[in-house]
Amino acid sequence: MSPEWWRWVASRDSLTARLTEAGYPRRFRVRLLDQRLGRPRRDEAQALGLSPTRLAWLREVALHLDDRTWVVARSVAPLNRLRGQRLDRLGERSLGSWLFRQPDLERGPIEVSADPAPFRAAPGPWGRRSVFRHGRFAVLVQEFFLEAMMDDLALPPR
Repeated sequence: MSPEWWRWVASRDSLTARLTEAGYPRRFRVRLLDQRLGRPRRDEAQALGLSPTRLAWLREVALHLDDRTWVVARSVAPLNRLRGQRLDRLGERSLGSWLFRQPDLERGPIEVSADPAPFRAAPGPWGRRSVFRHGRFAVLVQEFFLEAMMDDLALPPR
């Protein structure tokens, strides 16, 4: 992986803040693609220590700079770990805008993937995922960087 991509893939801070800064003066926005209760994929359940038959809160978004999609993301939170959080009210705000305000937020290891997003047909060079914990609350966040971002920021293909 190139050093340019490593800075994006391995960063542990807010992706929303990084995208907003890198894309300036373009307008950052979140487009809600899907939000529902459903069963996580087997790999998602395993990452959360959850039975794949249990329901979870599922949310998919596209992160845009102007009208270009730079990232697609999917979040999975076990219902028994939501701790009364009303994440369904986020609408078209980023999950990171809430997560990174939590004082006791812990981020697990970042897993990197060169595979395309398994939840959206969207080509791109890299993906990553990690579990965030805030007390008893837990959420798996998966982010896939797309070719539009690579092109707009003049990042190498891999």
